Amino acid sequence: MSRSPDALGAPGPSPRWARPPVPRLPRLAPAYVGGVQLGAYAMGRLLTPAVRDRVLRYCSTNVDNLRGGRRHTLATSALVVEEPMELPYALLLLAVLGYAEYAHGAWWAAGAFVFGHVGATLVVYGVLRGARAGARTRSAIDVGTSYGFNAVVGALATTLPRGPVRTGAYAALFALGARPLLRGGAHRPDFTDLGHFLALALGVGYGQGRRRALGHCSSQYR
Repeated sequence: MSRSPDALGAPGPSPRWARPPVPRLPRLAPAYVGGVQLGAYAMGRLLTPAVRDRVLRYCSTNVDNLRGGRRHTLATSALVVEEPMELPYALLLLAVLGYAEYAHGAWWAAGAFVFGHVGATLVVYGVLRGARAGARTRSAIDVGTSYGFNAVVGALATTLPRGPVRTGAYAALFALGARPLLRGGAHRPDFTDLGHFLALALGVGYGQGRRRALGHCSSQYR
């Protein structure tokens, strides 16, 4: 008579809930960075300069577009770039977005990106309207990944260990973000410099908000 593994004392197959989760490789980040880069190459090769300029202006979150009710630009402006991204920046963007997706999930990473991109865009729009910006600034091409990138970097800083490490990261990031705003001479700051700083701050706010929400939920189920 044969005996089962359990009867012999051998461990049987572990239940599904007891198995450690298998890490999922990032999918959203490579698709996004690759799509933006391929789109930039395609526009440069397939479109005439005049048509390409019209496409970029149609996708831009400039004052004229937003004041005209073209809210789609809040999304399209993050999907195109004026020129193909330089390789070091493209790899850095992929690394930051990919790590955020791997460590915290696609929804967390996408939420930080969208929150920072849209929030900074709308604040800059309000500032330019209030300052009565000139026609050239109101219709400027304003597209790219940098607002979302800065926001994700800020959000990731909130996940560092509490204490000197996190405080030092905040100080370094905000110092780097504020530096373009304080320069003078021929290199005067423009609205994109303000947007980068705002996106960084919004990313930090997003990360802190998610940490508090997670802590509140955890405390309710203790």
